[in-house]
Amino acid sequence: MSFTKELKAVMEEYGLNATESQLEAFNRYYELLIEWNEKINLTAITAPKEVAIKHIVDSLSCYRAELFKDGASLIDVGTGAGFPGLPLKIFCPSLKLTLLDSLNKRIKFLQLVVDELGLKDVEAVHARSEEAARNKKYREQFDLATARAVARLPIICEYCLPFVKPGGTFIALKGRQYEEETLEAQKAVKVLGGEIAATLPVKLPEIEDKRAVIYIKKIKPTPKTYPRKAGTPERNPIK
Repeated sequence: MSFTKELKAVMEEYGLNATESQLEAFNRYYELLIEWNEKINLTAITAPKEVAIKHIVDSLSCYRAELFKDGASLIDVGTGAGFPGLPLKIFCPSLKLTLLDSLNKRIKFLQLVVDELGLKDVEAVHARSEEAARNKKYREQFDLATARAVARLPIICEYCLPFVKPGGTFIALKGRQYEEETLEAQKAVKVLGGEIAATLPVKLPEIEDKRAVIYIKKIKPTPKTYPRKAGTPERNPIK
C-alpha cells in the first residue's frame, strides 16, 4: 500500500481527517525524508506504515484546536527531521512555525522540505536551544513550544519554557516513563514559570505502548538565569 493510503487510513482510525492537498504534502515530505535519510541520519523508521503511525500521527497527537488557534506561533525545539513541527504545520496551515535544531545538516533538510512544499511562515534556525532562548528575537515570543523525544521532562522544560510567552503552553510528547518524568519535573516546572495543565495518554493505531502528551501552561516569566549553559541541565537538573 502507498504511503498516502497508509497515512489516510491510520489518521482516520485516530480520528483525524486530512484534505487531498495535505495528504500530497505529507507524501512529498515522506519521499524527501527517505531520500535524505541515505545521506544523513534522520530516522531509523522508514517503512511507510511505521512512518505514518510513529512519526505523522504521533506528531499530530498533541493537536488541540483550542491551543492551535488561527495564526498561533510555535517553536519546535530539537526538531530533528521536523517532528512534530512540520506535520502540525501541514495539518494546521495558519501556524507560524520556527524549527530549531543544533545540527546544520538537518536544518538544510528542513529548509528543502519547506521550500518543496511551499510552506509559508516557517523559519528553520540552526542553534542550540540554550543560546536561542537568550536571544530577544525568540525568548518568550511564542504561543506554543513543542518537543518530542529530546530529553527527560525536567531537562526539556528548561530548554523550552523560556521560549513560551506568559499565557502560552509548552507541549511535551513523552514515552512510557511519562508518569515518572512528570513527578521528577514538578520543581522545574514551577521554577521556570509553568504549571502542568493536563496530561493526556495517547493510544496510537496498532501500537501497544504507553505514551502521553503533557501540556504545561506558562503562568509567569522564566527567571533570567534560565536556561543555564549548555550541558548544565543534563548534569544538574532542577530538583
